[in-house]
Amino acid sequence: MEATEIAEKIHGEDEAHTAAADANFRKFTGIYLGIVAMLLAITALGGSNATKTMLSANIQASDTYGYYQAKNIRQTAYQLTAEQLESELLALPDMPQAARTKIEDRVKRYRERVERYESDPSTGEGKKELLAKAKEFEARRDHAAERDPNFDFAEALFQIAIVLGSVSIVAASRPLVHLSGILAIAGTLLMINGYFLLVHLPFE
Repeated sequence: MEATEIAEKIHGEDEAHTAAADANFRKFTGIYLGIVAMLLAITALGGSNATKTMLSANIQASDTYGYYQAKNIRQTAYQLTAEQLESELLALPDMPQAARTKIEDRVKRYRERVERYESDPSTGEGKKELLAKAKEFEARRDHAAERDPNFDFAEALFQIAIVLGSVSIVAASRPLVHLSGILAIAGTLLMINGYFLLVHLPFE
């Protein structure tokens, strides 16, 4: 066998080996991209839920504060009316007893309403209870708002990772898929942090 034939045989074997390696590379990269696409879907779901929670809690907090203000206005009105009636009782000591008794009963009812507007544990609609609810809604909104950017950045990283991975399949480029993997890992960490908020990141 001549040297040229040996060289051609070796070259052919190298090409066959390279083609097989590229085929395996493309197969496993395709599987990898499928996993990244799945993670992207999970991230999008988490981001959507965080946004819905944020908007819903913000609306509930606003409504609760509005109800609190309405209660406060009514409470103030009853308070002023009771004080006015008490002043009338002091200013008119010779008032007939029947009229005095009627006014005193009204003052008592108004005072009881003022107290009930301040706090009403039985219905949970006193000012004290409403303020606590509003702050709870605000805390839920702020928690969701802190989670949401993690999902946004994770989605962007997963999308870039998929693009790089797709290009690496066409070009059979190992460095590109390695870069894609680094971005996918970063996206996964952000996704996990979005669900569990293990680390508070300075996102706004």
